[in-house]
Amino acid sequence: MTQTNESIHGLMEFLKKSPSAFHAVANLKQMLLDEGFEELAETNRWTVRPGGRYFTTRNGSSIIAFRVGTDLSDAGFMVTASHSDSPCFKIKENAELRVRDHYMQLNTEGYGGMLCSTWLDRPLSIAGRVLVRKQEGERETFESRLINFDRDLVLIPNVAIHMNRQANDGLSYNKQVDMLPLIGSGEMKPGDFKKLVAAEAGCAVEDLLGTDLYLYSRTEPTVWGMNREFVSAGRLDDLECAYGNLRGFLRGSNEKSIQVYACFDNEEVGSGTKQGADSTFLSDVLYRIVRGLGMDDEDYRCMTARSFMLSCDNAHAVHPNHPEKTDAINCTYMNEGIVVKAHAGQKYTSDAVSVALFKGICEKAGVPLQYFANRSDAAGGSTLGNIAMAHVSMNTVDLGLAQLAMHSAFETAGVRDLEYLERAGEAFYSTHLVTGPVGTLIAE
Repeated sequence: MTQTNESIHGLMEFLKKSPSAFHAVANLKQMLLDEGFEELAETNRWTVRPGGRYFTTRNGSSIIAFRVGTDLSDAGFMVTASHSDSPCFKIKENAELRVRDHYMQLNTEGYGGMLCSTWLDRPLSIAGRVLVRKQEGERETFESRLINFDRDLVLIPNVAIHMNRQANDGLSYNKQVDMLPLIGSGEMKPGDFKKLVAAEAGCAVEDLLGTDLYLYSRTEPTVWGMNREFVSAGRLDDLECAYGNLRGFLRGSNEKSIQVYACFDNEEVGSGTKQGADSTFLSDVLYRIVRGLGMDDEDYRCMTARSFMLSCDNAHAVHPNHPEKTDAINCTYMNEGIVVKAHAGQKYTSDAVSVALFKGICEKAGVPLQYFANRSDAAGGSTLGNIAMAHVSMNTVDLGLAQLAMHSAFETAGVRDLEYLERAGEAFYSTHLVTGPVGTLIAE
């Protein structure tokens, strides 16, 4: 089996096991545990040692892992960042909606900017976390449990063309009207859905106290094309980068730096949560590493100044039906290398320094690069790099892997690009950056 096939097969299995951000982080955590990493709880004091390998989670949906070098005399942090969430539909607390006593729907709201039409007429299921009350003598505890129904459970039906003759001429979707999933017939009784969730969680209904539940597509990942050069799946944005970054992190190593892997939740809704990139999670962890090693605040500031981040979030490939949607020459294609993203308004953080450093790392690793910029008359998306840098500043380059149909329930990317990301990550984590002349970094 080639490295490419191994990478894509691993990604597909990871995606199938990761229907929600909570499941994705649980699977990333297991990969780290399998490699001998030690879990640290944010609520406890940390003991950090040179040569140690650790990770911590926040909210069960964000994770940061780090590996400490043994020669930290001129060390900085080598960081990759990605995100664990994807656009989908979240189930509201009061979930049941009856329609004329003949149907039972679930009351949902949109999470992030999804392509609504791609969610219609396909089998969907439900996954996420629930909070369960447990009584231990006189002590009451609240336990978080992951659930995944892992079966065809709901569907959002389209309206027949006969009832909407303009359906093929452009259609606007109202998420409170058009996008509610059907779960059962009028035989369902009030409270049946909550009973279903409680049974899946293995608890009594009265002990089910909180839920974060989401719809996900049941369509399995697939590799296709004349030469099997494309992979299609849900949640490629951004679990492809989350998975590829961790593989590179586990393969690369440098004793003169502290290597950090970060995967944040809530990028798709602005990152403004306690576990998002716009939180103190990254700065808290980096500071606690420095203090745990017996260093002080000045050491922390020196180390962040010597640091470098790869902000990794997938990028737009040229669309075969609409090549005019992208810049004529600053555009990218699947299977042709890692995408470096830049924006004059700093929606992406790449600049000459960070691009040059990353380009040099990739040249040594034999990894091809492409360059993306939005059309100057079109607004593009943003990502987590510039948000995270407001809390802890370091040189940062924004990257991604080229894909089609971003924010669809079923996205498409190139099979070779994941291997490029893994190789680039390995080379990145094996690089030591040292301070050079004023304003520059030197890669050793």
